[in-house]
Amino acid sequence: MKTENVYDVVLDSPLGRLGVRCRGKHVTRLDYVDRAVLLKAATSEFGQRVTAQLEQFFANSRQRFTLALDLQGSAFQCRVWEALMRIPAGQTRTYGELAATLDSGARAVGNACRHNPVSIIVPCHRVVSTTGIGGYSGRTDGREIDRKQWLLGHEGIVGAALKIRKKPPTSGLQSSKQRNLHV
Repeated sequence: MKTENVYDVVLDSPLGRLGVRCRGKHVTRLDYVDRAVLLKAATSEFGQRVTAQLEQFFANSRQRFTLALDLQGSAFQCRVWEALMRIPAGQTRTYGELAATLDSGARAVGNACRHNPVSIIVPCHRVVSTTGIGGYSGRTDGREIDRKQWLLGHEGIVGAALKIRKKPPTSGLQSSKQRNLHV
């Protein structure tokens, strides 16, 4: 198991361990990482700001992220990610609704969501299917869907079709609108 730490910040959250990569004063990646990846406190002022905003989000789902992002993706992916950031906390859109606003197809929107490099900050969890919860990180079951259910529940989004969990999918926390999108 590879435990090399390539992240600027690694912190525990109710969803498991998170690894964050930054370039200067921009977030470039947020990954769910294995517990074998060692915790790593922020050493820069920006890293401390990232940590604080993530911790504030987990304490209060209405927390708005104000972190600058440097996301690498196609022009279409960037359009989808920008649209995701306009979905207010506590609300959802279906893949089809989002596709209609982007003059695209629902599958293309789902594919862009799957490739979102900074989930949670760019809230792809707020996009659901017309018949239920949809997918998360390219999966429709397992740990990824548990995370999506938890995030939706954390934001107060409930519904029989979504089967929202009441507990985080992991043991819990151990330690305590500027956006730049580039193609």
